[in-house]
Amino acid sequence: MTKQAEGSITQVAKDLGLNAAMLGRWCREAGKRGHKAFPGTGMPHDQEVARLKRELALVTRERDVLQEAAAFFAKTSR
Repeated sequence: MTKQAEGSITQVAKDLGLNAAMLGRWCREAGKRGHKAFPGTGMPHDQEVARLKRELALVTRERDVLQEAAAFFAKTSR
């Protein structure tokens, strides 16, 4: 969407299923900061949280496999 889009912010927001106030804010932010307005990289804290969630999922899977292996070997050693 560009500034040349036809219609008011309210109508464009309605067409896109967005809140008009939010779309207006985005337009103002884009006008002030240009292409730097929405870098899309997230905050360093958010990136760290995402990395930790991925790591937790991996470690959880590893733990589950080890628990199953321990149970299997406990059965076969009797």
